[in-house]
Amino acid sequence: MQKTVLNDSHLRSGARMVDFGGWEMPLHYGSQIEEHHAVRRDAGMFDVSHMCAVDVRGSDARDFLRRLLANNVDRLQMPGKALYSTMLNDAGGVIDDLIVYCLDDCNFRVVVNAATAAADLLWMAARLSEWELAATITARREGKDALAMIAVQGPHARGRVWQALPEYRAACEALKPFFAAVVGEYLIASTGYTGEDGYEITLPAAHAEGLWRALAEAGVRPCGLGARDTLRLEAGMNLYGQDMDATISPLDAGLAWTIDLRSPRDFVGKAALLARPQQHQFLGLLLIDRGVLRAHQSVHTAHGDGETTSGTFSPTLQRAIALARLPLATTLGEVVQVAVRDKLLAARVVKPCFVRNGSSLV
Repeated sequence: MQKTVLNDSHLRSGARMVDFGGWEMPLHYGSQIEEHHAVRRDAGMFDVSHMCAVDVRGSDARDFLRRLLANNVDRLQMPGKALYSTMLNDAGGVIDDLIVYCLDDCNFRVVVNAATAAADLLWMAARLSEWELAATITARREGKDALAMIAVQGPHARGRVWQALPEYRAACEALKPFFAAVVGEYLIASTGYTGEDGYEITLPAAHAEGLWRALAEAGVRPCGLGARDTLRLEAGMNLYGQDMDATISPLDAGLAWTIDLRSPRDFVGKAALLARPQQHQFLGLLLIDRGVLRAHQSVHTAHGDGETTSGTFSPTLQRAIALARLPLATTLGEVVQVAVRDKLLAARVVKPCFVRNGSSLV
């Protein structure tokens, strides 16, 4: 398995390590539930250095991303602005979901998922060659230019980051959501995957252990993949490989808001999306009966059947929740039946964001 630069720090902290897409990553440091609550109530940090930062540079960098991504990078009109997008194949399936940051008009950073990074880079290089555009694609994973990433999330996350990095407070204190500040070799972004406030910090790999230690001394709790998954599911955020993949249209994965079909701009997969409109709704389920929701459970509705794509027990709500692909006619508030082993359990259909900023939305 591949290891992040913080691997030794995790082992010293007693983390339970697991294989996550070929990377040895911490599942938890003793209590997944306590780590979840730390993020909702205080501040927690995640090693996300397995994610791959890719620099796209050159006079045609914007034109390249304009054709490559389903969302429109023309929305990035100022340095530091970030955009969430999908990258599609010709059939309209999701190759990956990613965040792109505008550093300047000829310089962008794209952060892609760990498990798909190798395939993403091959796809991007092939499209760049096919379109004969003046740009370069550089993955920042190895060598002297390698980057690490640490996400600090929670209601007290910003203050704890300023304790650890006091010299950077002025540059990042006023950041609005989905903006980033470049401070020397650091990129500090007001993005995240938990439904809480905080920063995602990209920095030279050689600096990562020092920052991790400084954050811990400031009172930020190390958190693993277990808490990260329950937090993102409570926030209604998709996980690549479960809620979407190369066979799933983003229109059926609740990602229509990331697709620009109105402008005359063409992009990979656009024709396929126009030829095959949305087939399903992507909604949340709140279990009424007692039980556990997981991925790939059948959901029976008055309009036909659907399927859960992700499910868990919500530590914040103390209820089982799930994301599901359901028939188009399904309505919010409707009660449906979920097949759990040999039983049918009642669940209520809700908007897929269950918790935001520590508060229940359902």
